[in-house]
Amino acid sequence: MSALEVEARRGGLGARLAGWSSARQLALLIAVGIGLHNFAEGLAIGQSAASGEIALATLLVIGFGLHNATEGFGIVAPLAGELDEDGTAVRPSWSFLLLMGLIGGGPTFLGTALGHAYTSEPVAVVFLTLAAGSIIYVVTQLITVAARTKRSDLLAYGLLIGLLAGFLTDAIVTAGGA
Repeated sequence: MSALEVEARRGGLGARLAGWSSARQLALLIAVGIGLHNFAEGLAIGQSAASGEIALATLLVIGFGLHNATEGFGIVAPLAGELDEDGTAVRPSWSFLLLMGLIGGGPTFLGTALGHAYTSEPVAVVFLTLAAGSIIYVVTQLITVAARTKRSDLLAYGLLIGLLAGFLTDAIVTAGGA
């Protein structure tokens, strides 16, 4: 008997996740990917604060806050078209949304605390690499969803707005002297 089967018989987390719709599972994967990305951002904030660059740390908090403000949309986007057997829209509970927010956003705080206490360029590179891979995964999933729903226009607008938001954040950080 596999570990997943044992977990399913016990009714643990694996069984609960297996019972989730594909939309909820995708939302979880996106939240995890964003959480990895945000952990790396937190490391950058913490390391700049630890090195005495308080102005840079403040600027990073503002810049990351601006571009993180829209990440919740990416997490809940797969849930927008979720329907039950009757064709009625399924809306996520507040506890589910809070859990996804904690998974996606909580690592920023943890990364900041760890980055302030311990600085390591190799560790930062590892988490940035994990974040990049998870973001690539999310983008490929969104491309698949857009192709399936024949809404490539929304995908194009979203990518354009996301790129512009990234450039704006970079411009703000650069203007602040980072």
